[in-house]
Amino acid sequence: MKALIIDAIHSAIGEELGKYMQVDTKMLPTQAELASIIGDYDVLLMRVDPAINKEIIDAGKNLKVIAVCAVGLNHVDLDYAKEKGIQVFNAPGWSDNAVAELTISKMLDISRGTMQADREVKEKKQWNKYKYYGSELRGKTLGILGFGRIGRRVCKLANAFEMKVYAYDPFLPAEVFTENNAIGTSMEEVLKVSDYVTIHLPLLPETRNLISTESIKNMKDTAVVLNMSRGGIVNEKDMYEALKAGTMGGYATDVMENELAGGGLTKGAGFDSPLFGCDNFIVSPHIGAQTKDAAYLIGQDIIAKVKGALNLQ
Repeated sequence: MKALIIDAIHSAIGEELGKYMQVDTKMLPTQAELASIIGDYDVLLMRVDPAINKEIIDAGKNLKVIAVCAVGLNHVDLDYAKEKGIQVFNAPGWSDNAVAELTISKMLDISRGTMQADREVKEKKQWNKYKYYGSELRGKTLGILGFGRIGRRVCKLANAFEMKVYAYDPFLPAEVFTENNAIGTSMEEVLKVSDYVTIHLPLLPETRNLISTESIKNMKDTAVVLNMSRGGIVNEKDMYEALKAGTMGGYATDVMENELAGGGLTKGAGFDSPLFGCDNFIVSPHIGAQTKDAAYLIGQDIIAKVKGALNLQ
């Protein structure tokens, strides 16, 4: 048997599976590249790129398992994989705290201007402590869009900062919000009352461009949006225009719509955005689940699932 790794995952996965099969690595191939090489492999180990479509699944004539070392599965054609008898696994739950902590980190960074201050001191050699008057999280209202495991963990951490939490999730009963010390309400109400709005939703047709000019109009001019989920949920052009016009207090994100432009993680890859010129914008390169702790736990989960699916002892 043979396994193909196409993204950065914990080394323990390759080491353990290597006891039972040949394990190869091809970092972030395009869909066409993956389709051209997948035919020899029984197991595909990945995260969220590239999208696994019908052509790739058809090309994977030996494929038995697609193991996604992440939570979301919207990038895999699950129905077609099932039709072809391919088992698809993800690793939900293990990165919840990592993403939640990054969310709080970005709230603190953008509310205190720490990243801008850091650049000013190191690059401009300026020490202007009177320039930075930030805001505390205590007493502010946090709106959470998507109250799954990550959203609830963010809520718990926000409670520790004495924030008031409003949350929107149409698939949950009222008692889930109450049990987590949050007020469950409509998305419109969340946007209206919140000082910070954090997004923990999958990218679906109905969530694409969820935060746009129209929804921004319903928010406070001082509100800060945080996107820890998927690029495309926030319309970046509309967000840029709102930041420049002063109708949005800030935008902090771990994802961007074209984050893999120019080849993703390949050598020399890069991309640009007008948002990079906004002082009240901070970004990280999709590192939400990138902690040693989460990677290890995800790795152990994926190892167990792949070995179980293939009856490896």
